[in-house]
Amino acid sequence: MSEMNEKCNEQFIGKSPKVSEVEMTELVLPNDTNLLGNLLGGKMMHWIDIAGAMAAQRHSNRIVATVSVDSLEFRHPIRMGDMVILRAKLTWVGRSSMEVVVKAYSENIKSGTVTLTNKAYLTFVALDDDRKPVQVPPLLPETEQEKSDFIEAEKRRSERLKKKNQNSM
Repeated sequence: MSEMNEKCNEQFIGKSPKVSEVEMTELVLPNDTNLLGNLLGGKMMHWIDIAGAMAAQRHSNRIVATVSVDSLEFRHPIRMGDMVILRAKLTWVGRSSMEVVVKAYSENIKSGTVTLTNKAYLTFVALDDDRKPVQVPPLLPETEQEKSDFIEAEKRRSERLKKKNQNSM
């Protein structure tokens, strides 16, 4: 078998969500905050998008584009000087699209307290060199939680498609 065929076959071997997990850490600096000294929501959205894209790229071994953000919850403010830990993990994979959940935590440097502050679901599509959607490896959930996440992600996808079809009428 040629080297190119071997690469194509390897590309579609399923991958565990663990393989593409991303953890990213940022420090909240004065330029990242609003007048109250809290992290700007737009800055958090930017970091979430980057972490999610890195996880999708790791899974697909392709450049990806953000297709949608289903939900983004702001549960607690993050203060200047806190660290932000973002954890991104694939929950579902289709032919060329991937859903990623990103959870953000604040860590108070002085107390060591870690708090879940944000959670978002994003959809990315893998692109080829011509910027066209391209097939990605299947996702192989291993744990009961990963299997449950996959089922819930399929429900969210169904809802996204319903909304898309309603909006196109």
